[in-house]
Amino acid sequence: MKYLRQFFIIMLISLLGEALKWLIPLPIPASIYGLVLMLLALCTGVITVDKVEEASTFLIEIMPVMFIPASVGLLDSWGALKDIILPIGAIIVITTIVVMGLTGKITQGIIRMEKRKKNE
Repeated sequence: MKYLRQFFIIMLISLLGEALKWLIPLPIPASIYGLVLMLLALCTGVITVDKVEEASTFLIEIMPVMFIPASVGLLDSWGALKDIILPIGAIIVITTIVVMGLTGKITQGIIRMEKRKKNE
């Protein structure tokens, strides 16, 4: 029963994200609205981590399975993609490197700020 309650909370947040997508005419996916709502709920204490921890861990563990339909769709579209595979590959490699670099720099900055606060 605990898992059903936790899954229901996650699905309710996702539903609220879908509702926001419908209400706010911005080109932002509903899943992003849902993630922001979950972050706000966790940060404000409206939802505590223990109320969603086991269900979210399960969903993260099965996440690779969720990529199978997208992969099959790419294979099905190979005819349209084969002409532009090099530009797409370059974009993927470049953006991956940029995201990894920025994430590292931001993480280093946060660690430095926390060390400064600790030393004061």
